[in-house]
Amino acid sequence: MTDPVVEARARLSGGTSGGPIYRAVAASLLGRATGGTLLDVGCGTGALRGHVAAQFGRYVGADAVRYSGFPEGDEFHPIDLDTGRVPVPDGFADVVTAIEVIEHLENPRQFARELSRLARPGGWVVVSTPNQLSLLSKLTLLALNEFNAFRAGSYPAHLSALLEVDLRRIAAECGWVDVCVRYTASGRVPGVRWHWPRWLSRLAPRALSDNVLLVARKPGGGG
Repeated sequence: MTDPVVEARARLSGGTSGGPIYRAVAASLLGRATGGTLLDVGCGTGALRGHVAAQFGRYVGADAVRYSGFPEGDEFHPIDLDTGRVPVPDGFADVVTAIEVIEHLENPRQFARELSRLARPGGWVVVSTPNQLSLLSKLTLLALNEFNAFRAGSYPAHLSALLEVDLRRIAAECGWVDVCVRYTASGRVPGVRWHWPRWLSRLAPRALSDNVLLVARKPGGGG
């Protein structure tokens, strides 16, 4: 049974992320992984499934909560990601995703090692998190001494703020290869509810994206 405190903290996210993040994940896997099993760790409502269903034969979710809306016919594993392992064998999935999950956890490096265990040799790992290098986040830090996604209203859901360099270091520590960092090219304009025009975000993705993705491969296998 999931700890009630952990479950309450998990529910603060609503179990879903933005469409631009899911689309960026799906795009990042094109040409890298097709077919087989995708394990979505911290799956929430399973919204990623609709964006990758054509690319994979099997979708499996794991989270602290089985949210309403998670696909009834798909396999699901309850798990406290701060303290436990996903109850599946080593090398379970061809692709392991953790979409907007790592910032919710007490130990990002321990979590990354678990993602590595779950991926088959030669399989892919995709991690996304709020982008602390965006113009919005930097201006919020300058004005309020807090990253935008880690202000008081986001606590205790958001715990661990990671920069691009932290993601790259974690990947190196896990021994991952073919590391690629990409941005969603979707971000909010500071001070208003509007988003930057997509063409402009594509010109300066690090500065004008709300989220960043790390895509990397676990060594071994057939690649």
